[in-house]
Amino acid sequence: MECKNRADVVIIGAGIVGASTAYNLAKLGVKDVVILDRGTLCGGSTGSCGAGIRAQWGSEMNCRLAIAAIDIFEQLDDELGLPVGLNQGGYLLVAYSEEEFETLKTAMALQNKLGIKSKVVSLEEAREICPALDASDAVGFTFHARDGHADPFLTTFAYVEAAKRLGVSFYRKTECIGIKVEGDRVRGVSTTKGEIDADIVINCSGAYSHVVAKMAGVDIPNWGERHEIMITEPVAPGVCPPMLMSFSGNYYIQQRPHGSIICGMSPDGHEQSFDTSSSWRFAAEMSKKLVRLLPSVKGVRVVRLWAGLYDMTPDGSPIIGETDVKNFYHSTGYSGHGFMLGPVTGRILAQSITGAKPDIDFSTLDYRRFEQGELIVEHSIT
Repeated sequence: MECKNRADVVIIGAGIVGASTAYNLAKLGVKDVVILDRGTLCGGSTGSCGAGIRAQWGSEMNCRLAIAAIDIFEQLDDELGLPVGLNQGGYLLVAYSEEEFETLKTAMALQNKLGIKSKVVSLEEAREICPALDASDAVGFTFHARDGHADPFLTTFAYVEAAKRLGVSFYRKTECIGIKVEGDRVRGVSTTKGEIDADIVINCSGAYSHVVAKMAGVDIPNWGERHEIMITEPVAPGVCPPMLMSFSGNYYIQQRPHGSIICGMSPDGHEQSFDTSSSWRFAAEMSKKLVRLLPSVKGVRVVRLWAGLYDMTPDGSPIIGETDVKNFYHSTGYSGHGFMLGPVTGRILAQSITGAKPDIDFSTLDYRRFEQGELIVEHSIT
């Protein structure tokens, strides 16, 4: 399919962030929107993610974004007209030291202040929430019942289909190879299928966002970071209904509705990488953690391994907003949590672009904060 040569808005990246932004722009009346992706729908970080959705964060900005995103997820089937696979089994956070537990409780106090009903639970309560759990070495737990997960493919597909119904054009296998800038203003993009003139260009290209930004002469301090995941064959239901997660324990584990267990952990060293290969070393280490925490699944077979890229920033918080190049916007740097925040950040960026007052003031997420030393440090990431 040949691309049109003119659009009001071009969005680079067809993951959840780009799809949500396109849909929300069209919903607000901007009909001539184009989404480009060098691969296909959900072909990048969104399609490789662990699919978790949580409101238990340590910074006020991420708490506000996350609970607003959950509000949207809870009614997204009806809004988009297609299922998104939402399953709210909660997040059970596990602390292995008194210091870590105090950090969780401090974050919980902030969450409660913002209307997020997270709470401390005992070991006995934790076992009621996650029946197969063996965490007698843990110091404490917090839990939020509205957390959970959704299906990244179903959610993104639902956004794209809803956007198409509103007039948005979606071009697969169409790579952005240049951004046209005249003076201090963006004028469009160059792609492998031709040029598209546009008044507004939005960079939603995930771990490659810093590469795309440089095409317009903009520097952002993002980098790609490889994270591995594995999924098992189905086991008996009710083994691990919540997302079981620990920052110091370095794991997240959850049972999917069909019975399989999906789990992952952060890489040693957190090296910058575009590598998406999987490794037996990860499989061995993750399997040990899984069996230690959920002993009843010993002997379960691993079905698949894969890796995806976190789009990291120095403070673990996203970059959203206009750059020094007028009408060149970013919605990037989600540090592994773009899927859970995409529904709300797509909405607030679209509101800002169309002149409406955003539901959440995201001005502090401007990329200039790094040069100004005004970081929004988020420690609650895996």
